[in-house]
Amino acid sequence: MSTREIITKPRKDRRILSNIPDPERLRRIPDRRGLNGPAGDVDPNKVYKSRLEGQRYVANFPVTLLIPSMKKIEKSLCVDISNTGILLEVPDNIDESKLSIGNSVKVKCTIPEGAMPEGFESRISMNAKVVRKFSNEHGDNTSFFIALQFEQSIERYLKGRRWGFSIFAASLFLFFITLLVILMRAESVIYFKFNKFLYFYSILAAVFLLSRYIFGLLYRNVPINLNYEPSVSIIVPVFNEESWIQRTILSCIDQTYPIDKLEVIIVDDCSTDKTAMKVTEIMEIIHREGERFNTKERLRFHILPENGGKREALVAGVEMARHDLVVFVDSDSFLEPNAIRNIVQPFQDPKMGGVAGRTEVENKFTNALTKLQTVRYYIAFRIMKAAESTFDCVTCLSGPLSCYRKSLVLENADAWLKQRFLGHPATFGDDRSMTNFILKTHRTSYQDQAVCSTIVPSSLKTFLNQQMRWKRSWLRESLRALSFMWKKEPFMMVFFIVGLIVPIAAPIVVMYNLLYVPLMHGIFPATFLLGLLLMALMMSFAHLFFRKSKLWFFGFVFVLFYEFVLLWQMPVAWITFWKSTWGTRDTPQDVLVKEKKLEKKRVRAIKKKQNADLKKGG
Repeated sequence: MSTREIITKPRKDRRILSNIPDPERLRRIPDRRGLNGPAGDVDPNKVYKSRLEGQRYVANFPVTLLIPSMKKIEKSLCVDISNTGILLEVPDNIDESKLSIGNSVKVKCTIPEGAMPEGFESRISMNAKVVRKFSNEHGDNTSFFIALQFEQSIERYLKGRRWGFSIFAASLFLFFITLLVILMRAESVIYFKFNKFLYFYSILAAVFLLSRYIFGLLYRNVPINLNYEPSVSIIVPVFNEESWIQRTILSCIDQTYPIDKLEVIIVDDCSTDKTAMKVTEIMEIIHREGERFNTKERLRFHILPENGGKREALVAGVEMARHDLVVFVDSDSFLEPNAIRNIVQPFQDPKMGGVAGRTEVENKFTNALTKLQTVRYYIAFRIMKAAESTFDCVTCLSGPLSCYRKSLVLENADAWLKQRFLGHPATFGDDRSMTNFILKTHRTSYQDQAVCSTIVPSSLKTFLNQQMRWKRSWLRESLRALSFMWKKEPFMMVFFIVGLIVPIAAPIVVMYNLLYVPLMHGIFPATFLLGLLLMALMMSFAHLFFRKSKLWFFGFVFVLFYEFVLLWQMPVAWITFWKSTWGTRDTPQDVLVKEKKLEKKRVRAIKKKQNADLKKGG
């Protein structure tokens, strides 16, 4: 775990299992959140949204207090903050009588990135009322605290002051950008005869992009049916994940789902760090609080006899599973409390074989690289996967959170484990590979309100290795999918083929427009650059429209970063997509490659020494 990671810190509840429905109804989930009704009696999505209103986040940033009766400005320190209030540590020389309970003050501050969830990082100036005050003694020092309740929520304040106009502007820009792209492609049709390849590609790329955004915007989440509660087994494969595994396990077991219909299985692929100790430690803590939730029966830990890879761990977990639906969760991913309740809903369709949830970036504010990924992840799921879901044909049920019918996984387990490509074992791209097995006979979908967050690479080297691995698996599995995708809905078939052609041909098109045309014809590629700009703006404004976040600008940056950096990984992937190394973790294949490299170095060193000895002897 990097000490540089910036992650929002919710203040811990006094109960570590605060979301599990209580079968004995000894306590009510909303007892500290002001909600009505015990767990299970209302829509879990509404319950969770209401709980977030009062969720407090540990913080540490300066706040300016304006006390009207004193006409004086006081400096204080934020201790924690929520959407509806703030806890401040105030100076010991302040006149406490002016901060009596019920008094009004004005709060001015800038909420820093990472202090609250995405979208709250902003400057605020709000009236608030004192609702509580107390002091704490630390040795010879005494700290004074006041709790304030805002006159309106921060969310409503920002909507009125900033996001209302921004969302309107984003909607307007999206509309005009769409029209402009259409007009530009009309130009491609007119000049088609002068360069058939180039203008055909331009038309394909525009149709592909616009259609995905249109279908993505039309997407609707399958609503929760409170009477539909299929039994679920969560499988968490883990390898050397001591930093995050405890939080992952807690998020999986603490779900708003009936306790007799949910189990969690952690499968350790022979970790060499303290992962096993961390798993055992958190299980003991959970069992102490969760005895009446039957956690000893519902939470299991299995260590593989030898390191076999992620697929081996997943299959081992599925074979241990007691229930008909299995959910795969990565060991550095954290589920929201209503994730399982949401992700099972599409399985009311008997032909549904697998469902993907939405993955968000947990460490989004760490640096510019994680901010780029934050926007990319959101668009990839909320727009791209949502568009594919329109045709029940999501082409990748992503590893951080996906659900399958157990029978289908076991039916394809042997082929999945033994999958080879050009004679090499297929060790990565397990999520896209299993999706292909499912898609041959069943439908796949996407649930936008089944949400998890994950830790993404914050170093450029790790990120580039990850992207190369993804491109190789995408190319390999896309070629596999060609064998059956033609049987799917006609529009989806065209959708898929265009989506395959556009990225593969992109490096050639970029080189033609940015190098060949200017050098050979002396023409500035204004039209191409304008198209690139429009694509970047469309991504940015879509993120702004949905997320109401300052990070929208990084969508624009990501498109440029992709065109001038990531895109050039594609040609490398063409000629190396048979490779089976991960590059970001020590799988058996990675270890083997490292050993071969070390052996080559050793042989070269011996030969070099022998040659040196011969020269000395001569």
